[in-house]
Amino acid sequence: MTDQGVPGGRAATGGNGRPGPARVDGADGQRQGDGTAAPAVPRHVACVMDGNGRWAERRSLPRTAGHRAAEATVIDIIEAARAAGVEWLSLYAFSTENWNRPGDEVDYLMSLVRRVVRKHAPLLLARGIRCRFLGVTDPRVPGELARDFEDLTTLTGDNRGMTLTVAFDHGGRRDIVEAARSLIRDGTPADQVTERLFAEHLPFPDTPDVDLVIRTSGEQRISNFMLWKVAYAEWVFPEVLWPDFRAPDFLACLHTYRRRDRRFGGLPPRTNGDPR
Repeated sequence: MTDQGVPGGRAATGGNGRPGPARVDGADGQRQGDGTAAPAVPRHVACVMDGNGRWAERRSLPRTAGHRAAEATVIDIIEAARAAGVEWLSLYAFSTENWNRPGDEVDYLMSLVRRVVRKHAPLLLARGIRCRFLGVTDPRVPGELARDFEDLTTLTGDNRGMTLTVAFDHGGRRDIVEAARSLIRDGTPADQVTERLFAEHLPFPDTPDVDLVIRTSGEQRISNFMLWKVAYAEWVFPEVLWPDFRAPDFLACLHTYRRRDRRFGGLPPRTNGDPR
């Protein structure tokens, strides 16, 4: 729920300039590099929740007010993703670089996230959502917050609905370094290291690659987010700030994804003899 900061075009909008309702059903999915149709709904969507601080500043409010307002968006997007058929949703809540924020703001975020986790645990359980937390290795993470993360992970561990991964104290580079260290500790010969084997040493290796990344606020940066998993992701950069981002905006991003031609380095199929 932090102001992460990444530039881009808006998602599809209605006549009032706000993203209008978007249908994600239908048979005409994307074409992949092998000419097969991709699903209309991305399997794994990741969100960089950016713009909390600017939302507050535009209202002459303290930055903490933006973080507090972000709570409603988080729940709305979780519900929208589940209803749309997204199987995996990842939210970038706090990066390794966010420790550089002012101490008062960091302390507020730690207490806010703990309150949100405890408040919404019954809803997540009732919705059949499995919760995971990516990161949480820095000793500065309060012990009681880390225990709440563990408790929610255990509570929802048997759920078989959507998997919600909250990246907290997360850094994509750190994950890659730790995977390399794990391979070295295992004594894996260099010529036996493959992409598949390397991926097995990353956190939560069963997590599929990200299909769509949504970064709110119009900024266009990766910000060290799930670097391995987003290698072939589509990106959408709606200009709306995260606290104002709602289900219709999310569905508009899914609609934008549906219209993308995902080739994964391949070529589109020939059409009526047209050259590739």
